[in-house]
Amino acid sequence: MEREIKISFQIINSYNDLNEIEKKLFDSAKAVREDAYANYSNFLVGCALLLDNGEIVTGSNQENAAYPSGLCAERTTIYWASANFPKSNIKKIFVIGAPRNTISSQPIPPCGACRQSILEYEAKQDEPIELYFASLEGDIFKTKSVRDMLPFSFDSSFL
Repeated sequence: MEREIKISFQIINSYNDLNEIEKKLFDSAKAVREDAYANYSNFLVGCALLLDNGEIVTGSNQENAAYPSGLCAERTTIYWASANFPKSNIKKIFVIGAPRNTISSQPIPPCGACRQSILEYEAKQDEPIELYFASLEGDIFKTKSVRDMLPFSFDSSFL
């Protein structure tokens, strides 16, 4: 028997279509992207998240010559937020990525490991996290939950 899975996401055509807090998160992720340590891939990613206490936390990807030792922007940001604001829930996450010195309009989604990490925090807080991803220009994609991007997800209910 074959089944079909459909996902739901929104395409926001312009930065100008974002509300004020979304613009602030977009701008924060875009700015921190410039601080990425991406000397090997030259692919810079910035992340900004909004906590339920109003705090905005940012982070960028951090590479290492021993490739598995690096960390993506999303996990850098989420783990720092959780360590420093352990009782706060994540409301929104913005991810902006593009190659160094290249203007791109292709939205850059989180990798599989980052999707799994975001899922863990959705489960921990028992509340979905809005996820936005984009490049420096062009469309911005938005999902209401990372589950929309990870339909066969693994979480603590399997343990």
